[in-house]
Amino acid sequence: MSGDAVPDRGIWFRVETGSAASAVRRAAERLGAQLDLGESRTGDLAIVAAELTSNLVKHAEDGVLLLRPVRHEREVGVELVAIDAGPGMVDLTVSSRDGHSTTGTLGIGLGAIVRQASWFDGYSLPGRGTALAVQVWPDRQAERERPWVGALTRPLSGEPVSGDGYAWRIVEGRRQVLACDGLGHGPLASAATDAALDAFRKAPAGPPAVVVQHLHRAMSHTRGAALAVAELDPAAGMLRYSGLGNISAAVVGRGGQRRGLVSLPGIAGHQRPQVREYDYPFGAGDLLVMHSDGVVDRWQLADYPGLTDRSPIVVAATLLRDAGTRRDDACVLVARAWL
Repeated sequence: MSGDAVPDRGIWFRVETGSAASAVRRAAERLGAQLDLGESRTGDLAIVAAELTSNLVKHAEDGVLLLRPVRHEREVGVELVAIDAGPGMVDLTVSSRDGHSTTGTLGIGLGAIVRQASWFDGYSLPGRGTALAVQVWPDRQAERERPWVGALTRPLSGEPVSGDGYAWRIVEGRRQVLACDGLGHGPLASAATDAALDAFRKAPAGPPAVVVQHLHRAMSHTRGAALAVAELDPAAGMLRYSGLGNISAAVVGRGGQRRGLVSLPGIAGHQRPQVREYDYPFGAGDLLVMHSDGVVDRWQLADYPGLTDRSPIVVAATLLRDAGTRRDDACVLVARAWL
């Protein structure tokens, strides 16, 4: 990685050796300096990056780490998401306590991460691997809303950018999310998705079908995209959804039961697609999962005991690891509306 700013979608690192771990730590330090975290918190960030990557090198199989900025109102921090297909842990809570070790080491790695982090969550299943998400903010103690959305993209192997993307917003009380898959791969697909994300952030307040129509008009200069917009309304116990093309979406109950959502055929930005909106029950504890066709749609959260109780980003990371394909761009978005 060069000294350029890290994009909001972040940079993925494959962490298999000590040299890769050193590259992640240096990149994290540069990002902390770019975001003005302050010397002390940038040092804490370096510790988090070093411990996460050390765990991947020592214990993981297919270990990867995402480094990216994260924003809350006017504050900017750093998020690290580490994913592996290693042996996993029986009890992540126990493993995060200082002194616990599975390999004869001092066992301070996860404990050090928890101490330095502003926010931490993870999920591990023996034989399936581990997903950890850590945020480091300038003010460690500041109260923030629990993350209600977690999303990840990963480009097709060999491509420098992903044609998939996501966004979320709260406008006039409406909690809305967008998942988008630009047609094809590479820079032109990424440009189409960037146009959709920009139009979504600027769109007038309105229900999902109105927003999708706005995106369609705003993307006429691009190669087009499959996309879907959902609105979470926990007070009404309702989710409103409007989609075009091959974005898959489902409402998942706390026990892992899933109900698929309907997207209509079409390409945003081209032709004149039919846009419709559908309403679905959405209760306390339910999750919304949306993803591009770079994620195989055969996943079942019921296969992961306790995962539906974790944060949206940890759910998204676990699904990307186990259902994502390297033969296509991939995007996973998970949302939960806390009451």
